[in-house]
Order: sequence, then structure tokens, then C-alpha cells
Amino acid sequence: MKLATLNDGTRDGKLVVVSKDITRYCIADNIAPTLQAALDNWNDCAPKLEALYRDVEHQTVPCERFHERDAHSPLPRAYQWADGSAYINHVELVRKARGAEVPESFYHDPLIYQGGSDDFLPPRADIPLGDEKWGCDMEGEIAVIVDDVPMGTSAADAADHIKLVMLVNDVSLRGLIPGELAKGFGFFQSKPSTAFSPVCVTPDELGDAWKDTVVHLPLMVNYNGEPFGRAQAGEDATFSLADLVAHAAKTRNLGAGAIIGSGTISNKGADGGPGKPVSEGGLGYSCIAEIRMIETIADGEAKTRFMSPGDTVKIWMEDAEGHSIFGAIRQDVVEA
Repeated sequence: MKLATLNDGTRDGKLVVVSKDITRYCIADNIAPTLQAALDNWNDCAPKLEALYRDVEHQTVPCERFHERDAHSPLPRAYQWADGSAYINHVELVRKARGAEVPESFYHDPLIYQGGSDDFLPPRADIPLGDEKWGCDMEGEIAVIVDDVPMGTSAADAADHIKLVMLVNDVSLRGLIPGELAKGFGFFQSKPSTAFSPVCVTPDELGDAWKDTVVHLPLMVNYNGEPFGRAQAGEDATFSLADLVAHAAKTRNLGAGAIIGSGTISNKGADGGPGKPVSEGGLGYSCIAEIRMIETIADGEAKTRFMSPGDTVKIWMEDAEGHSIFGAIRQDVVEA
């Protein structure tokens, strides 16, 4: 099924069930007022939401037109937002550009950071930028929402706790990252508010594209109206989404509604080296930092600038028939 949260002016919005083609919706407040409320009582709510989803598809219940611009992120705020790094190719490029090796542990012990979860951006909201020197970047990712995950859950068991899947624009301020990491205490100011896709879906909606908790479809990223990334999410994944959930739950319980991200989706080139831009027949990139790293490796300096006010990013994913699955994140950078 497909779920969304209408941005009705309240903090947590209004839960709706959305048609498969993302054109119609039916309010689900008789089942749960918000998505978080549904996740808190998922075993009871999920069958009822599934039944309503079937009714929406069969057009046996009153529906209204669904406009992606009216949606908030599926969870406008969450108890937990932790972002991993399933695609080590991205880390390899960043490290290579500064002449550093990737520690061997990175290939079996995932990276993860705890992001700010109290103020997510709607998928069509502007990205406010206080200073261009901060180096504003998009990061196209996939995220999952889980139910209650007990501490110490294995990756095999974590798969059963993944209830919903959505897309992410994990906005990063690259100019602030080095100084923060040098303090040895992680990201904070360099990771402003994140945006998620207008719609989240149950894993079964992905069909054969959902294999071993990895989405085997390209992530589409356009930058200023031009194709920027078509990275294959099913390739070059060092860790599955269940691996990341299990890693996050190693020493703590994860509460219902916790969001775990994949990190930037990143592919190697056809020859095993750095990937090429879409304009050169490659799969492109899911963030600007990656092409800058490749430019640095090849030419000794980065040429592609980070985002400035007036720039636009669009992130979406299509099924095998070319239909949008999650709707699109589309954001303009503006002066704060």
C-alpha cells in the first residue's frame, strides 16, 4: 500500500491512503490520525489500512485528488532519524580525493550518524541556505521506517521490522563538515533539515525490485532540470537496509517510527573505476560532492560548484513501466 501525510497546518499532518498511481487519496483518520499513530499500533492498523488501500484502488470509497505539493514528509517529525552508508563507493571516492585509504572495518561495520528528526522539510519545500560558503549539497537516498525493533536484533530478523520505504534528500553543508568532524564529535550544523518523498510504500509495493532489503531500481536525480544521477540502487550496495537497521539496534531498542537511511546511492563505473556523468553515458551521481571528488582525482581540483539560491533538485524513482513509485522530492534553494 501507499501512504502519505497531508500538510494540514498541524505538526504531524493527516494520514491518508494513496492510490497506486498517486492520483487519488482517502483520509484514514478513522483508522489512525497520523502515520506515527499507525506505526505505534501497526499490527492492528496495517490490515485496516490495506483494506482501505484496496477500496481506493477499486474506487469503492470517496476519494479526492492527490497533489504531491500538498504532502508533508510521511513523518513530519520522528523519534529517530539515523543515516548509514550502504554504498561504500561513495566513501572510497571521498577518501581517495584526499589521499586517504578506507579502513578495512568500513566493509563489515557500517558507518551511521544520528540526524535531526524534529523538523523534516516537506518534499516540495525550499531549502533555506544562510551562506553559499556552507557548500549546500543534495544527497539522494532510500530510507525505511520500522516498527519496534528490540536491541540486538539480527539483520535477518530486522528485515521483518521494515514496514515502509521512501526516498530521501539528506541535505548536507559540505563546507561545515570538515570542521565539525575535526572536533571528533560528529555532524550537527552541517546536517540541516531533511526532506522525504511525498509517499511511502510497503515493501510489497516494490515487487521483484525488493530483494534482500535492497531496492533494485535506479534513483533518478535531476539538477536544474538536467539529468544528474541515475544510480542503480541495487548495485554496489555493501550493506542492505536490514544490515543498517540491525547495526542501529545493536545497543538500543529502536522505537516504532524510527527512520534508517541508506546513505548516498553510488555506483562504480563500468570499468570498476569512478563513474561517469549521465551526459557521458554514465549513471551519474546522487550528490554533487561525488562529481567534485572525481574531478579532484582526475584534474587536481573540483570544478562543479555546490548549490546556490535559484538551483533546483528533483529526486524520484520509477518502476519497470516508468511509473513514479514515491512521487518526487522537488526543492529550490533559497536565501535563508
